[in-house]
Amino acid sequence: MVVGIDEAGRGPLAGPVVAAAVAVNSKSKIINPKQIPNFKSKNFKCGFGVSGFKNLDLFRISDLGFRISMEEVKDSKLISEKMREKLYKILTNCSLIGWGIGRVSEKVIDKINILEATKLAMLKAVRNFEKKLKKGRKPQKSLSLISYDRRKFTTTSSALKMFLIIDGNFRIYSDIPQKSIIKGDQKVFSVAAASIIAKVYRDRLMEKYHKKYPQYGFDIHKGYPTKL
Repeated sequence: MVVGIDEAGRGPLAGPVVAAAVAVNSKSKIINPKQIPNFKSKNFKCGFGVSGFKNLDLFRISDLGFRISMEEVKDSKLISEKMREKLYKILTNCSLIGWGIGRVSEKVIDKINILEATKLAMLKAVRNFEKKLKKGRKPQKSLSLISYDRRKFTTTSSALKMFLIIDGNFRIYSDIPQKSIIKGDQKVFSVAAASIIAKVYRDRLMEKYHKKYPQYGFDIHKGYPTKL
């Protein structure tokens, strides 16, 4: 199982760092919905256009049965907030996609530095993904940590043999086989999906912070050093 990992929150001056781990069912084949006869978008929950990734096959990952391409899923920084929200809903409700979230607080960031906090958040995301997959059940709706169809995402031991693709130039502290790719969120679908999920999840957290501390405008800048 190939798991793409990315984070949101390394640049802000306030708020946590959030990471997401995303995997697509290795036997799935998501195609351009417009090529399907009598296609109706409301009946196709995992529909995307043909991808700019052009069936990218890095490190022979497709040998593991993983090959997918989707046009709209890309680095979260390259798409609008409205599109991120749209894709977040599709990705997190698609039965072919499993995902986990890892979160590290501001206090921990200050204690161990942002890079180490990012690695920790990524490791938490992987552990959360694996834990929920093994349990074979969905989490509380308020957390939305993982979403999958038990019939399509198996919980056999073979399904938990993971290979991690990390956005960046560093490794996380895990014995799970892994590969770091600079700008991986622009090259690998699962990493791009993780980028979107992490970003939207964190933005929603900052909007909750705004309700508690409205004087700081977290709902606008999300903790980033942005001129208001």
